[in-house]
Amino acid sequence: MKKAIFVILLIFLTILICIYMNYKQMAMAQAEAQKFNKTYEFYNQKAILGTDITTVINKAMDNNETYAVPKDEKNQYIPNETDSIKIYLCLKAEDKPSPMEEIVEIGLTDFTALFGELTFQCADVKYHEKTGKIAEMTFILPEY
Repeated sequence: MKKAIFVILLIFLTILICIYMNYKQMAMAQAEAQKFNKTYEFYNQKAILGTDITTVINKAMDNNETYAVPKDEKNQYIPNETDSIKIYLCLKAEDKPSPMEEIVEIGLTDFTALFGELTFQCADVKYHEKTGKIAEMTFILPEY
């Protein structure tokens, strides 16, 4: 009888430990996502300069390189379900968004020289479903 009670308590304790570890892991993942998003949420404003666009593109490129996000034949990052981030840019509201890789290919220095003092706004932010991290941000130049 004592062995049966001991086994039941041991099983119950094991289940509690598993639940706690799962909760702890989820809490850590959520905290990591919040920390990651805080870096980019700064740029989710109504008015942000072209120089800030250059900064957010550089951060996104560094992030994609850190997490080894693969590229396609056009040398553009292929979005994954967890860690990738894409930045899109529209010079007119009705234009098709240009991915950050096209801006980098043209040259961030030239982009900053042409658009550095102009005001952009963040038009859209999308998040990864699995991790809650920012997946895409789209910026438009409303007045140009």
